[in-house]
Amino acid sequence: MADGKLTHFNEQGRARMVDVTDKDVTARAAVAETIVRMRPETLEAIRSGRVGKGDVLAVAQVAGIMAAKRTAEWIPMCHPLPLTGIDIQFREAGNDRLIIEATVKTTGKTGVEMEALTAVSAAALTVYDMCKAMQKDMEIGPTRLLRKTGGKSGDYARPSEQA
Repeated sequence: MADGKLTHFNEQGRARMVDVTDKDVTARAAVAETIVRMRPETLEAIRSGRVGKGDVLAVAQVAGIMAAKRTAEWIPMCHPLPLTGIDIQFREAGNDRLIIEATVKTTGKTGVEMEALTAVSAAALTVYDMCKAMQKDMEIGPTRLLRKTGGKSGDYARPSEQA
């Protein structure tokens, strides 16, 4: 902690992992989402199980869970955390959008926002990978934090938005 502030820079202005030694252990949770836009026939193929590579949502769910568990390996200076819960949910919006939502929980000294954002990103990329033979112009995003609870900065809830 340089000058009592949590920062990714040391006294010499060089990068470092934030020191959370003095922070309290609390229950923390974060919920993030992303949207995959695709043609209606691509979404129908996912829904009906007609994608040649297998069950797209089952594989994407596992990818999201695995990515959340490995976030510290992907994001520089992100703390490795003992995650206590990860849930990935899928829902359709209209006939051309798949919304992916991740809820990640821990009891620790730092939050799990990055783990939730990483989870939905990996799940969306997996959907793309499994369906790209059918449609290469799928779009992913926006990816955003919806809510978080716990920690020194308190709770956060994104203002309601239309997907």
